[in-house]
Amino acid sequence: MAVKIILALVYLAIVFYLAYKGWKETKEASDYMLAGRPMHPFITAMSYGGTFISTAAIIGFGGAAGVFGFSLLWLTVLNIFVGIFIAMVFFGKRTRRMGIALDAHTFPEFLGRRFQSRFIQGLSGLVVFLFIPLYSAAVLIGISRMLEATVMEGLVQSLGLAVSPALTATVFHWSLVGFSLLLAVYVLSGGMKGVSYATAFQATIMVAMMVVLLVVTYGKLGGLTSAHQAVTDLANLAPSKFKAGGMGGWTVGLDRGTPLCLTVFSTLVFGVGIGVLAQPQLVLRFMNVKSDMELHRAVAYGGFFVLLTTGVAFVVGALSNAVFVKSLGAVPVEGALAVLKDAVGLVVKDEGGRIVTPAISLVVGQGNMDAIIPAYVEQMMPNWFAALFLLVMIGAALATLSSQYQAGGTALGRDFYEMALGKGGEGREITLTRVGVGLTLVMTLFWAYVLPFGVIATATAFFFGLCASAFLPAYFLGLYWKGMTRAGAAASVAGGLATSLILTLFVHRSPASLLGLLEGPLGLAPGAGGSFTDLLAFVDPNLIALPVSLILAVGVSLASARIPEDHLKLCWRFIER
Repeated sequence: MAVKIILALVYLAIVFYLAYKGWKETKEASDYMLAGRPMHPFITAMSYGGTFISTAAIIGFGGAAGVFGFSLLWLTVLNIFVGIFIAMVFFGKRTRRMGIALDAHTFPEFLGRRFQSRFIQGLSGLVVFLFIPLYSAAVLIGISRMLEATVMEGLVQSLGLAVSPALTATVFHWSLVGFSLLLAVYVLSGGMKGVSYATAFQATIMVAMMVVLLVVTYGKLGGLTSAHQAVTDLANLAPSKFKAGGMGGWTVGLDRGTPLCLTVFSTLVFGVGIGVLAQPQLVLRFMNVKSDMELHRAVAYGGFFVLLTTGVAFVVGALSNAVFVKSLGAVPVEGALAVLKDAVGLVVKDEGGRIVTPAISLVVGQGNMDAIIPAYVEQMMPNWFAALFLLVMIGAALATLSSQYQAGGTALGRDFYEMALGKGGEGREITLTRVGVGLTLVMTLFWAYVLPFGVIATATAFFFGLCASAFLPAYFLGLYWKGMTRAGAAASVAGGLATSLILTLFVHRSPASLLGLLEGPLGLAPGAGGSFTDLLAFVDPNLIALPVSLILAVGVSLASARIPEDHLKLCWRFIER
């Protein structure tokens, strides 16, 4: 416990120093919102990656890989190719140049000024402010549960306190509040510059820890070949209900057209892999660099970072099944419970009386994919690593949440209240933004109290997909097509948003609900009586909403008045030269 406290104090001291450094360099609104624009490519790439890849990827999606297997690695491919290469090369360059020409400070403001529309800026800002707290709350819940486990361990071992639901709830609630206050201090003081410095530091530490996690995991299973063979040999332990849903094992992929396949590839892979292009908190990073060359140089840093974070998390998530089984061996259920009691409390037997793999046990027994990686680290890794891993997850959550709060705060304070409603005043930009950050923090805390544990992957996919449907067509066409009109952009944002929300609320089954459904009769696999309408419930809403948004953008633009030529010349001022 003493080692954890010392490491935490050193880590927090560095983070607060970086926040102070950002505060000292924050002189005006552009410094607070955009870090004053010029940033080193390493800082840009690691800040971008640390904002993009955090608790959601490592805990949430790493846990999903423990259930669905190596199929999740397709998300790593998209993260690198789309989230890094395409984003920085094809979106970043034009976003930076057009953002400078329009003097845009936020993503909603970028859209609003590109299309000369306070409505678009206000609606976009409202969407970001209202929905980013859901994503933030999921990340906050994840790190707070990890903090809860660590604090509870210290209380039990050091003070001899008895574990009780009341004590656990108290520790969890104080973890939520304490971590939120930590975030508030350096987000409200350092602004984007402090966030960028701290995030780059946290991302660097994250890479080192993920490399150690990968090496130790393969070492436990005897190397690369034997590890993958061990996971392959576990196929017969997959529960029959998961097999009915389309799962044949952790290394063979998912049967095409089945509920599990549709969920994994349309929601978790497509939703996040494509939605990253229209993330407000990530687009801001493009406006921070001083030249196109710096963006190109950042691609190498960013690609390497994503490979060593999501790639490792997904591989370790799948391999954790083999490590658990190797460690447990042929033990009775009571013995398995003794090994996993702190994080799981339940090991499930299949119809034949066999113990199914612990990763699946977590989901079938508790509906909680988010507990797989913490359970693996806590139960199967050395104590020193568990302490460092906790700090890495604190850093990951700190990086993501700080950027989310910043995006939510500027969306409300600047985009909606000041610009769309015209309520701002001279010299009030930073104050309004800080008020918005504070309200975003309060909303996040509210959702963190309401949402159940185990929603990280689902909430991430929801927010990423929603942003893609609402913003991506207007954003992309606004960068490349001069014929994109104000009416076309407004129709695209409003239509994509409405379609996504309607399908999400009334048609779609989230990954969490799917896993719950697998406990009962599934009846949706091919040959089991499933209809097209039933299967449609497992197709991500944004796989439909995004094309609708694109069609509206193009169709309405072709039928409406063009934006004045002098404004288009301003937008393309630094692009066509």
